Amino acid sequence: MDPRLIVIRGNSGSGKSSVVEGIRAAHGPGVAWIEQDYVRRTIFQERGRPDDASIPMIGQIARHALERGFHAVVEGIMPTLGYAEMFAELARDYAGSAYFYYLDIPFEETVRRHALRDKAAAFTADDMAEWYRPQDLLEWPRETVINQTSSLDATVQRILRETGLDPAAQLQVGDDDRLAGG
Repeated sequence: MDPRLIVIRGNSGSGKSSVVEGIRAAHGPGVAWIEQDYVRRTIFQERGRPDDASIPMIGQIARHALERGFHAVVEGIMPTLGYAEMFAELARDYAGSAYFYYLDIPFEETVRRHALRDKAAAFTADDMAEWYRPQDLLEWPRETVINQTSSLDATVQRILRETGLDPAAQLQVGDDDRLAGG
């Protein structure tokens, strides 16, 4: 299977990391998780400006993962201001299958979800309000919008199915005795 480029964007508390964890758990090895927060905050210690050094680095990490045969899942808030050009270049340059998703979750729901996370004490609802950008969609490439009515499991299953990473869809007769009646 050719490597897939998958981008999952959305506001803080929208469920992006949980979705990537679900994709990796279902698919198994071979999925590189390129987490904006890690590259931006941990590697570069940047605060999140449109000209951050971390932005092109995220694109370079995704390219490297794809070239090495990994499915690259890029995940983060990644506002269009600052990231749109990098994503357009990445989509244009990558000859394989690319999928872009935006988790469109209302602010009140992101705050509720954040309160349930391990890192709930790391930042406040006021911080989240400052970062929140409703419907911050890319013009190109087009994103599939997933709203709050989709459960975590349904979102993970949808992305697995649409990208072809669903482990069940990858099995062929002879690959698994269950399919061969054995």
